[in-house]
Amino acid sequence: MRYTHIRKAIFLDRPNRFISHVMLDGKKETVHVKNTGRCKELLLSNSLVYLEESGNPARKTKYDLIAVEKVVTEKSTTPQKKLLINMDSQAPNKVASEWIRENKKYFPKLTLLKPEFTLGDSRFDFYAEYDDKSNFHHKMLIEVKGCTLEKDDIALFPDAPTLRGLKHVKELTLLAKRSEYECMVLIIVQMKGCRYFTPNRETHADFADALKEAKSSGVKIIAVECDVTPETLVAKEEIEVRV
Repeated sequence: MRYTHIRKAIFLDRPNRFISHVMLDGKKETVHVKNTGRCKELLLSNSLVYLEESGNPARKTKYDLIAVEKVVTEKSTTPQKKLLINMDSQAPNKVASEWIRENKKYFPKLTLLKPEFTLGDSRFDFYAEYDDKSNFHHKMLIEVKGCTLEKDDIALFPDAPTLRGLKHVKELTLLAKRSEYECMVLIIVQMKGCRYFTPNRETHADFADALKEAKSSGVKIIAVECDVTPETLVAKEEIEVRV
C-alpha cells in the first residue's frame, strides 16, 4: 500500500489516544493518531515521526501520524540502530489483501476474497476461496492482526490486552476443530528485521494460550514482515512463529 503527501515531524506528546502534538516546520501541530493502542514504546518525546497530509478540508486535524522511527538501544554492546515502524492500524488489512492475492503458497488459485465476512454473530477480516493444484476447492476464514511491538529483535503481539483478538482466535479454533472451514491468523509485522514472532505472554497470557491451542487445532498462524518506508508498507517474507 502507498501513502501520499508525507511530512517529517518531531513527536512531542499524546494527550489522548486519538491525537498527538508534534513539531512540524518549527510549529506545534495537533495530528490524528491512526492507532488507538498504547504505543508507549514507540511514541517517545523527540522521536522522528511521519505524517500523511489529509486532502479533506473539513477535518479538524490536517495530518495523520502513520509511522515512527524507533532507536533501538537495548544491548549496550551493539551500536544503535533505527527501526522504521508503521503504526497505522488500518494498514494491516490493506496489506493482507495484497499479500493474499499474490501468495501462491497458501492460495494457489484464488477465486474469491471477501473482506468483513459475517458468520453468525461474528465478523472476520476475510473469507477466501481457492483451488489447489489438484483442483480441490478450499474455503478459509482469515483474521488479521497488526504487530508494532518489537523487543530484542522479536515481534510481539499484543501490546495491550485484547479481548477482541482473544475472541476471534477462540472462534477460529472452534471452527477448525469442527472442520467447517480452514482458518488462518495472519500477523502483519509492520516493520522489518525481527528474528521471529511470538505472542506477548507477559501482557496477555490468555491470548498466548489461545494462539497455542489454535495452532494445535489446525489454525495456520502466519507472520509476515513488511518493507517499510515513509510512503509505503509492503508485505514481504514470512518469519518464524513461536507459540
